[in-house]
Amino acid sequence: MTKKERISHILEILDQTYGGLTEATLDYRNAWELLVATILSAQCTDARVNQVTPGLFEKYPGVYAFAEADQLEMEEAIHSCGFYHNKAKNLIACAKKLVEDYGGEVPSTLEELTGLPGVGRKTANVVRGHIFHQPSIVVDTHVGRISRRLGLTKKTDPKEVEFDLMKELPKDHWISWNLQLITFGRETCIARKPKCAECPLRDYCNSKDRTDR
Repeated sequence: MTKKERISHILEILDQTYGGLTEATLDYRNAWELLVATILSAQCTDARVNQVTPGLFEKYPGVYAFAEADQLEMEEAIHSCGFYHNKAKNLIACAKKLVEDYGGEVPSTLEELTGLPGVGRKTANVVRGHIFHQPSIVVDTHVGRISRRLGLTKKTDPKEVEFDLMKELPKDHWISWNLQLITFGRETCIARKPKCAECPLRDYCNSKDRTDR
């Protein structure tokens, strides 16, 4: 079996198991809300972020309200998401830059997005993929771990993993790869004790982390 055929089989199994997922698990109504939610999701569960953002967006309805926010009040509003000091600081600074440089609109290019305070490649690619429908690979802990276990990369740096996956995966699966692997990583291919005996991809995995050998 060629590497291309192997990857094709992996993608087919993921599609059959989890469907062609295309929607983010964060709740949002527009580009700014997704940007905020993704910044908040760092080292925090999407479920927790979804509990916080309704009240947050009611208190600060839009980019301009965020730009004028008091940092201590913002910290209180997002406290349960963790790292609230830096996140509040970045959210306010990000909003101010959008107001000053982009008329309050979220830009679409990777370079512009990563130039915003608190926005790295992962956050930028979430926005590019779900708002602007640009094929983008989002590398979080699940994507990095499982991609290495499946032999699609040996890298640990998220940017390097992203570039490896861009070479290996067809563009029409770039967005769904992240969404499928989040579910797969939470349910089956977990970090410490993967459930290899019930894994639908076990025939394609030679990871040293396997627990069924």
